[in-house]
Amino acid sequence: MLKVNSISFGYTAKMVLKDLNFTAEKGEHLSIIGESGCGKSTLLKIIYGLLQPDEGTVSWNDKQVLGPDFNLVPGEKYMKYLSQDFDLMPFTTVEENVSKYLSVFYPEELKERTDQLLEMIEMEDFAKTKVKNLSGGQQQRVALARVLAQEPEVLLLDEPFSHIDNFRTNSFRKNLFTYLKRKGITCLVATHDMDDVLPYADQLIVLKDQEILAHDTPKNLYRQPKYIYTASLFGEVNVVPIQLLKQYAKINKSILIYPHEFQVSEKSGLRVRVKKSFFKGSHYLHEGLTDDGETLLFTYKDNLKAETKVYLNVGLDTINARIA
Repeated sequence: MLKVNSISFGYTAKMVLKDLNFTAEKGEHLSIIGESGCGKSTLLKIIYGLLQPDEGTVSWNDKQVLGPDFNLVPGEKYMKYLSQDFDLMPFTTVEENVSKYLSVFYPEELKERTDQLLEMIEMEDFAKTKVKNLSGGQQQRVALARVLAQEPEVLLLDEPFSHIDNFRTNSFRKNLFTYLKRKGITCLVATHDMDDVLPYADQLIVLKDQEILAHDTPKNLYRQPKYIYTASLFGEVNVVPIQLLKQYAKINKSILIYPHEFQVSEKSGLRVRVKKSFFKGSHYLHEGLTDDGETLLFTYKDNLKAETKVYLNVGLDTINARIA
């Protein structure tokens, strides 16, 4: 088990992280999200031992991870950290980079292991290509394969798909997280991309203002967000007074509604006038104005012309879940 216990840290007198506590079991995938500058990368560096926490400890299976105050060369053998700097050997080939840390005394095993990793990152056709001739996204995939070749027990990934194009990312993401699960590797991912989180993460931590704002499964945080900050990390969100949706409601409270949760009707509900429309592929995102001047975002399969009047409704189950 990875255990982060009361970690606090600041680069100056101003704190970046304050009293963080969480655990991750063997083989779990934990994602860390939050706006730029919230401390995601800093937290990974502390866990790996690149930064010394001002307070608190990090441990793996009850063995403390020691920082730069104790180790001249940071990091533990069982843990690997892949930052946004790839640290590859540019004048050697892809397969040479991937196999760098594999034993040359077992050539058949070395080749088999290298081939497996090249297949996982979908780079078999580039095995003999020198790294300096690769794109940034290809280099990022090679860097990840080289880290995995060392078979870590804990893997820390900082924006692992940031340089990879969308066409390649979808399949690569599936390959990677399936591989980590199969190998039982504990994985912590700092990311801003919800496609890294929703289908794959077992736990999700939301960082804001130095602290953990929310910590739960991705499904629970998505379906029942308590804070607009959390909901907005998943995409567009509306803050809607309950009285607008249910006039009989006696409580004075606003709830969070995603645009796709509005059901469009031509006859009854909350009336809005369409102001703008945005094509999103499978649907349109519309910006509408209520009679009270509230701006709401909602989705609909068809493009609605400006000034078109429609009615919006939200399921009672959704309202009750957000009130709770």
